[in-house]
Amino acid sequence: MRRLLCIGLFLLLASALGRAGYPLPSQRPRPSQPAFPLLETTIAAIHQAFRQGDCSCEQLVTAYLRRIQAYDQPTKLNALVLTNPQALEVARQLDTEYRKTKKLRPLHCIPLIVKDNYNTAGLQTTAGSLALKGFVPSEDATVVKRLKAAGALVLAKSNMAEWAFSPMVSISSIAGETLNPYNLLHVPAGSSGGTAAAVAANLGTVGLGTDTGNSIRGPSSHTALVGFRPTLGLVSRAGIAPLYLRNDTGGPMTRTVADATRLLEVIAGYDPADPLTKYSQGKTLPAGYQQFLRKDGLKGARIGVLRTLSERQPDPQVKALFEQALADLRQAGAEIIDPVQIPDFEQVSKDQWCAVFQHDINAYLGSLGPTAPVKNLQEIIASGKFAPYIAENLSYHQQQAEVPTATACTDAYTDPKRVAFRRAVTEVMDRYKVGALVYPTWNNPPAKVGDPKGYQGDNSQLIAPHTGQPAFTVPMGYTYDNLPAGLQFLGRSFDEATLIQYTFAYEQATKRRKSPPLFPEMPRVKRK
Repeated sequence: MRRLLCIGLFLLLASALGRAGYPLPSQRPRPSQPAFPLLETTIAAIHQAFRQGDCSCEQLVTAYLRRIQAYDQPTKLNALVLTNPQALEVARQLDTEYRKTKKLRPLHCIPLIVKDNYNTAGLQTTAGSLALKGFVPSEDATVVKRLKAAGALVLAKSNMAEWAFSPMVSISSIAGETLNPYNLLHVPAGSSGGTAAAVAANLGTVGLGTDTGNSIRGPSSHTALVGFRPTLGLVSRAGIAPLYLRNDTGGPMTRTVADATRLLEVIAGYDPADPLTKYSQGKTLPAGYQQFLRKDGLKGARIGVLRTLSERQPDPQVKALFEQALADLRQAGAEIIDPVQIPDFEQVSKDQWCAVFQHDINAYLGSLGPTAPVKNLQEIIASGKFAPYIAENLSYHQQQAEVPTATACTDAYTDPKRVAFRRAVTEVMDRYKVGALVYPTWNNPPAKVGDPKGYQGDNSQLIAPHTGQPAFTVPMGYTYDNLPAGLQFLGRSFDEATLIQYTFAYEQATKRRKSPPLFPEMPRVKRK
């Protein structure tokens, strides 16, 4: 199937893309050729098609643009803020490069969905706020720069919770509300819900999110994706609009563990523009992370069950999926240690949050230069350009004068409370000799749109954002009305290799992910 040709998509696109203002491919298609199957495709499959001559970068990008036009707004999914008007031109350049060099870069022509709080050179970046509408950065965020250097193509910017304030919904004054592609009556969570919905609906190959407390793993769980929250300091935050820098990290949101691993391999590492990344020096792997994509990676593994989180009033169907996941881990060769308890969890985990948004956002806005429409939080509030649901957040943070000091409200490596919390978790893992702790990413299904009381069971905010440890979510099945649920693996700091090994083996043993039925493969061109 992966070898099917994608040239046939062009005829259906010509009139639609022309009306939408997208640049059209210069190459004329042959209508007798079948379409490349975009549904659930992977980086490896795309590169195989390029090598075999079955598809070009231009054809691939055109096919994704066609899906975006057919599905994003017509279904009211509302995952994307804008598409890149230069996407096809960049695709042609990548095709020319490949014809000349006969070599594919690691992410050559991989269409990327980028959350709208990542600076993207030449492409509007707003963090979901009307206060930044029209702002076009002159430089990419470090992560985007590294992905482009590896050959990735920024296809679109995705909707998000405004200024990343909501873990439950992805609503912005720029683009409205994003819905869950598995059931449009439900939310995709926040704040990276736009990336999640777009990647899950196959509107792009891979995506980028950011995670302060939940915002990569929560939306990934709600949309049957793989979401990596890496160790704090492994991935640069330079050029990303912050929420709380002491918690913030970027990371991959993809349909497979292999694709997330390929992205992580490119974006991990030291960046002088982000001082926190000094902690990653000497801890990244020169040979990369793909070596840990092992189907037998759970054989002999010891995995602890964190019932402290999994038993927080779980929904019966999510609980049933979690128990099945534990059985699947055993079947794949893992030894399950059940339960594992962190002593004095309530005490060691409390008082970990600090209201540093004003400090961090002012520093970010001040770095954008004279073309930024607003320069600080006060100007954001004075502009009146924000969604009503975040008004209280903005007012609260305006009143906070809290600034990080040498020991308080700082990062996971210098704040004594955070160091103590991480030590408590790590000591328990060492005592039980486990490589990871597992629990449901959410104990409850996705909430219904417009139902704030449905926001229940978020387990992602309780450990990793404060300890700085890596935490990955992978699909573990579906509950009511086709709603996804995720299994979360928490690891030791800078031990992404073990989590990749475990999550890949679990994914391959279970293959829980399925494409949302509301967003099927596009019709193929019929022979004239």
